[in-house]
Amino acid sequence: MNGLIEFIRTLGPARIAAMGAVAAILIGVFAFIIFRVTSPQMTTLYSELSLEDSGAIVNQLESLGTPYQLAREGSTILVPKEQVARLRMQLAEDGLPTGGSIGYEIFDRTDTLGATSFVQNINHLRALEGELSRTITAIDRIKAARVHLVIPERQLFQRDRRPPSASIVLKVRGALGPGEIRAVQHLVATAVEGLKPERVSIVDEAGRLLADGVDGNAEGMVSTNLQERVNGVEARLRNQVEEILNSVVGPGRARVRVAADVDFNRTTETKEIYDPDGQVVRSTQTKEEASSSTDQQGQVTVGNELPNAQANDNNGGQQDQSSSTEEIVNYEISKSTKTEIVEAGRVKRLSVAVLVDGTYGPDANGDIVYSPRSQEELDRIAVLVRSAVGYDEKRGDVVEVINLQFAVPPQNDLTTETGGLFEFTKDDILRFSELGVLLLISLLLLLFVVRPLLRRIVTPEETLPQELVIGPDGTLVAETEVPADEKDDDEDFRIEWLEEAKQQGALQASSIAKVGEMIADYPTEAVTIVRGWLDEAA
Repeated sequence: MNGLIEFIRTLGPARIAAMGAVAAILIGVFAFIIFRVTSPQMTTLYSELSLEDSGAIVNQLESLGTPYQLAREGSTILVPKEQVARLRMQLAEDGLPTGGSIGYEIFDRTDTLGATSFVQNINHLRALEGELSRTITAIDRIKAARVHLVIPERQLFQRDRRPPSASIVLKVRGALGPGEIRAVQHLVATAVEGLKPERVSIVDEAGRLLADGVDGNAEGMVSTNLQERVNGVEARLRNQVEEILNSVVGPGRARVRVAADVDFNRTTETKEIYDPDGQVVRSTQTKEEASSSTDQQGQVTVGNELPNAQANDNNGGQQDQSSSTEEIVNYEISKSTKTEIVEAGRVKRLSVAVLVDGTYGPDANGDIVYSPRSQEELDRIAVLVRSAVGYDEKRGDVVEVINLQFAVPPQNDLTTETGGLFEFTKDDILRFSELGVLLLISLLLLLFVVRPLLRRIVTPEETLPQELVIGPDGTLVAETEVPADEKDDDEDFRIEWLEEAKQQGALQASSIAKVGEMIADYPTEAVTIVRGWLDEAA
């Protein structure tokens, strides 16, 4: 203890204070490093939450005693990574998060025993709107949705009944296509009794009208779908061609564009065709008639009663005969009736443009160089493309395959299959980077702060050697041992004092030189004087 106390005394108060400050800083730094290393790795539990959902989830986490962090003004909640799955299951059991809306769980939270029919209908409408909002939000590009339903009360007469309607406000990522907008309309329409898709209006967060909610006819809907049909045909053919070319020239080494000329006219044609050579007898009708008559004498007639009537009748009688034949034949000619309806959207012409890159390989020096493809290879690729798109020369289809060098050469495939032990996720890489930075800071502190400090404490103090200096009274005295650090502090003061001492020493040295010369010239007198001084001292 005495040695320790003596060692502390030799350090001095200034050095002890500096050592204490450095030690406190080191303790704080290493405590922060240890805290960061040992703290649990936080990951996202839920993101893009509403304030209601964030408050409810935070209350549940506090009741469970789970550490959490809030980010992005409370819309994102972070929890320890190893507890994410368990917390999500527990929160889902409590119906969280609700997505900022209330669904059918509203009937579980209220007492329905004393509720009126009006309150029940309002709750049912709120629950239906909340469930539709959650379902619409499940679509990939839609971040949030608000649904408002207008369901009129049932009327006594059918003619007084009003159809229901709906209005939807969407918060989207990017832009929604016509197909996705109609999908939302049909989704809401099929969930509400009596609601038609044409009566669903949709608006995005910027106030742009996506669907007007006005009834439309079938022809208008067909004309609206024509452009989508064209895009669908072009996309389908492009994907087919790219799938084949990726296997031939490599992934990403071909560009395909398809332009389809589609007929937007809807044609209805009815034909009646008669075959004159196909005659058949349908029916035959034959009619034959024969008649005969004889006029005999003696009969009482008007002619017999006239005067001289007997004189004119020389033959004694008259006989008449007649016959007729009539035939009617009905023929049936064969007839065919053909009705052909050509719907809009028929492909009239296809134009396919294919751009393929060349090949890359090492030359004699080992450098990667570009080589164009041969015409024979391009012809084979063209045959594949024609077969994939259904090429029809009579229709006027065009297929062009061109070989040009791409601006960006292919990158070397440096990916190698590794085992599960060396497969790291993005979070693992970030964690390792953080630990590496902390380790580097620790090594720098040890090398440039702790190590010099310990060496300064352990190494004994260096003292300046004793030298003879001229004191203030002109006598030669031994310089006192001064520690090196204190000597550095008093260096300026000592330099000024030494300059003054040198000037005085020079004067005294000249006086001593004169006395020495006098002694050399008069040695006897000098000895006599010294003896006199000795006698006086005695």
